[in-house]
Amino acid sequence: MSSVLDPSALAESPLADLHVLANELGVDGFRRLRKDDLIDAIIARQSGEEPPAVATSDGDDDDTDARPKRSRSRGGRSRSRTVKDADDGADDDADEDKPARGRSRGRGTDADSGDDDKPSRGRGRGRGADPDSGDDEKPARNRGRGRGGDKPEASAEDKEIEGVVELLGNGSAFVRLNPPESGDEDAYVSAAQVKRCELVSGDKVSGPVRPPRRSERFPSLVRIDSINGRPADEVAEGTRFEDLPAAFPAERLALGSEDPTVKALEWLTPFGKGSRVVISGPARAGKTEALRRIAAALVGQDGLELTLVLAGVRPEEVADWNELGVTPAAAVTFAASGEAQAQAVESAVEQGRRVAARGADAVVLIDSLDGLSPANARRALAAARNITDGGSLTVLATAALPVGGETTVIALDATLTAMRRFPALDLASSGTMRPELLVGDAGAEAIAAARAEVA
Repeated sequence: MSSVLDPSALAESPLADLHVLANELGVDGFRRLRKDDLIDAIIARQSGEEPPAVATSDGDDDDTDARPKRSRSRGGRSRSRTVKDADDGADDDADEDKPARGRSRGRGTDADSGDDDKPSRGRGRGRGADPDSGDDEKPARNRGRGRGGDKPEASAEDKEIEGVVELLGNGSAFVRLNPPESGDEDAYVSAAQVKRCELVSGDKVSGPVRPPRRSERFPSLVRIDSINGRPADEVAEGTRFEDLPAAFPAERLALGSEDPTVKALEWLTPFGKGSRVVISGPARAGKTEALRRIAAALVGQDGLELTLVLAGVRPEEVADWNELGVTPAAAVTFAASGEAQAQAVESAVEQGRRVAARGADAVVLIDSLDGLSPANARRALAAARNITDGGSLTVLATAALPVGGETTVIALDATLTAMRRFPALDLASSGTMRPELLVGDAGAEAIAAARAEVA
């Protein structure tokens, strides 16, 4: 079995992520190992070898699991958390990914809570090393090898499955054996595995699963052997998304709508696959309505993975989008905090990045960026790119003002909107970078002539 783990990548990973991985692979006493020794043990376990014996810095060589166990009453509350099946609300107590709290011991990191990079909390000697404090080489003396820590990578009880990935909102996933239907034989996939292999909904994966433990309802995927018919190591060891070569958009997104506003936007402010588009204007300029009309033209187009996220909108607008036939992946109103709005946007953009990295075309619609901090708004917009010889991620967002870094700005005039003179396009403030790549030299000259006439 080829390994999907690279020593250099492991060395750059936070200690908490290494603990999650060691727990999944069944590395004995992993919480007492220094970071370098832990990496060696993970690589050895993944390759099927016996991990080398390593002496910890406190000289305590006996197995922590052999120590008398304390009362679990304080840790009971942390184990009551469940993973909710997206279809039937079923509980899946993924114990290998639950955090250690209070005085309970032998737990991994809770992949479902979004705390993959956070250290386990405890008291006194029960604390693990904080990955951000530089204390990677301090042993966590009170940690055992975790539930199932003495279990091999794939035991005789484990069986091989193949199915389709369905991501959940908390970052974890299920492998559906008979998609889109859910079943008791579907396998749970931890958020750590999803992140490590950059899985997206619709990926076809295979690998061994272990039976449910204790209160778990579903089997759990032990490891991922293949993704879309290719060995997992070939897929997972690709270049980071941020390092993929990008080019200016050169393939226009054909809207093909008879709506006069959409037709004007398509020809005067063209955008394509990989564009960063901001629809700007003051309040009541019609930004959301313009985005809705563009979405109506894009929905259902073959080869486009369309995702909508509503951040900071009015409650009534959520229902309007549903009536349009575009169900938001996330929807938080203006009453939500800026952090909650940023998380909703980041989750949708991350999904689009994974789709683009696979070589497909994703479009993320965001209404709006106004509730986000400037840094979060720029980060969301900057994710859009046309990957050279690959896929693309297009981001179309609304905002009161341009964020910076856009390839297309669609500026709307509130006065024209109030007078119901459509399209209410402020052509002098709108524009597209390198429009000739999208509409040709003649089209670019026509746009320039129209702007000059307005000026």
